[in-house]
Parts: sequence; C-alpha cells; structure tokens
Amino acid sequence: MNISDRSSSQNPVRVPASYSKIGQVLLFVGIVLTVVSFVSNLKHAFFGLIMTLTYVTTIGIGAFFWVGVEYVSSAIWSTPMRRPFEFLAGVIPYLIFLALPLLFNIGTVFEWAHRGAFKSDPSMLLRAPYLNVPFFVVRAVIVFAVWLLFYFLVIRNSKLQDKSRDQNLTTKNIRLSAAFMPIFALTITVFAIDWLMSLVPDWFSTIFGVYLFAGSAVASMAFATLLIVLLNEKNNFPVKLTPDHYYNLGALLFAFLNFWAYIGFSQFMLQWYGNLREETLWFIPRIHGSWAIVSIVLVLFQFIVPFFALITRDSKMNPKRLVFMSIWLLVAHAIDIYWMVMPVYNTSSATFGWSEIAFPVLSVGIILTVFGLKGRKNNLVPVGDPKLKRGLEFHI
Repeated sequence: MNISDRSSSQNPVRVPASYSKIGQVLLFVGIVLTVVSFVSNLKHAFFGLIMTLTYVTTIGIGAFFWVGVEYVSSAIWSTPMRRPFEFLAGVIPYLIFLALPLLFNIGTVFEWAHRGAFKSDPSMLLRAPYLNVPFFVVRAVIVFAVWLLFYFLVIRNSKLQDKSRDQNLTTKNIRLSAAFMPIFALTITVFAIDWLMSLVPDWFSTIFGVYLFAGSAVASMAFATLLIVLLNEKNNFPVKLTPDHYYNLGALLFAFLNFWAYIGFSQFMLQWYGNLREETLWFIPRIHGSWAIVSIVLVLFQFIVPFFALITRDSKMNPKRLVFMSIWLLVAHAIDIYWMVMPVYNTSSATFGWSEIAFPVLSVGIILTVFGLKGRKNNLVPVGDPKLKRGLEFHI
C-alpha cells in the first residue's frame, strides 16, 4: 500500500491523541495560572497576555509563512512535512480571542492610549494620528482578518486536494501564497509596531518588524521540527522521513537563527552608534542591572549555543539533537518576547511572577491543543499533492 492509499484508507494515520491531551492539560493549567496572575496583579497580567499573544501569533503566522514559502518556491523536499506547518497555523483563527481582552483595556498597558498623553511631549504629536485607540483597533481587526482570510483559502485548497487530487489547487495556492508574501511582510510589521514597539511610544526602529519576523521564522520552524521529528521517530508519521529531510529542517533553523542575530545586532549597533535619545532609550534599561543578565542569557540561548550545536552537517541530521535544540529555541523565543515586553513594565529590574509562568504554559497549551485537534481530523501528509512522491524520494 502506497502513501496515498494508506492515508486515504478507512484508517489513515493521524496525530496520536496524546498530543491533544497534553495540550489540553497545559491549556487548563495555563488558564488557571493566568486567572491567578490577574487576581494578584492586573497590570502585570495584561503584560503577560501581550507575551502570550505574541508567542502564539509568531508561531502561527510563522508556520503559515513557511507553508507559503513552499508553494511560492515550488519546493519538493518539504511537501511530505507541510501538514504539521498547516496544523500549527491553525491557531490563526483564535488570535482575536487573545487580543480582545487587551483591546478592551488598551490604556492598561499602552501609555499613548491615555487622553493627553502627547501633550507633555510636543515631539510626540506627530505620532498621534497613528497612535490612537480607534485606529489601533481598526488595524488589529484588519491584520487578523487578512491572516484569517488567506489561512482559510490556502488550507481549504490543501485539504480539498486530498480527495480531488486536482493539481489546479496547487496552482491556486501558489498564486495565493505569492499574493500573501508582501501582505505578510506588511502585516507582521504592523503587528510588531502596534503590539510591541508602541509599548515605548517615543522609541522607533526601522527594522523592528524584521526582527520579529526573524524570531517568528526560527520559533515556528523549531516547533514544526520538534513535532515532525517526534512523530517520525515514534513511527507515527505515514512514511519514514530520512536524515536528508532532517538536514533541511536543521539548515533552515541554523540559517534563520543567524539571520535573527544579524538583525538584532544591526538594530543595537546602529542605534548605539547614532546615540540619539529617541533610539537609545529602549536599550538603556536592557543593558543595566538584572535586565543586562537577561540580555546576555538571550544572546546565549537564541544564538551562541544553537549556532555551535547546529553548525555541522551531522548535527542537522541527528534527530535527538534536533529535538533538543528545537525545545531550546522555543525557550529562547519565550525569553526574547519577555526581553521585548517586560522592561516596559519594570525598567529597574527583571521581574518574575505568575504572568511569567502562565504565558509559556498557556501559549504551548493553545498551540498543542489546536495542533492535536487538527491532526486528529486531517491527513498527516498532503496525499493529493502532485509533489508528494518526489518529496518522499528526496535526497541531498
């Protein structure tokens, strides 16, 4: 029985129920911890919710970006592994529910949302037409709606192809993905500016959107790599992926963690060299006191350790190494988001409380629950994709 027959038979291979159960347990614990954080400190909890929104968004939209890259580039090697990326992107329809509590309490975390916030600083008046509550809400709704629209169209075509085997659906998704790429670049930049950069409204960076994109690309690839390798090594994947498939996953992880470091260093170096108040004010809290320790830990976790751990060809093909480094990079992504958000809440010292415990548990719980549910209802491989057979025969 070939892969198409097996996956479309009466007993197609699905994601094991344990993934969904683990996700649901984490989701429940994360909700309880979030409630506790809101009871103990309302403002701190809303900052925690921004971290949760950012973590889930970067994994979901990052995974959808990789789906689009595969279609646009007509990549073959990744076709058997596309479905785990599609399942991770399944969180996109739920992002608005994470954003709603923040949209109804914008003034709790965003200084610019207070009436008269710009009067004390005349230079900020130029930003008032952009940084105001009605326009912020409109932008948020548009960004989430656009992501949802492209997600619905592309995933619908992908799933329809499982039954119809219609190759025209691949062509449609190539066109949709080509249209989505510039829209993705614009919308993730808007998300980065609105939800993260505007936490310090008098600071700006022209590459902050690229910085968030780089972190999103690494984290979403790490999450997908973790799940793909675990499923394959435990014989829960419809076919046996080879070390050559693993190599490409590891190579993309390696490439984009270097890209993240390049963008992060460029942003820091250019603003340090320019030495302008409106640019350096964002970094000053992050290079002093306990925040400086967090900054060093971030560089170690997100770049130096994974750089040397994934630098060799063999390491990119080693499933145990890939699983370990994927978990490592997901932790590093949580530290990165914490580093971007929480110095605004407490500029003097790194803070740690219920919100910092709740946000990674809730984020992973949401993602794993959605992944498990999607994986229980759909084929684990796109059995109708005309590139699937060549993807299974891929060799470097």
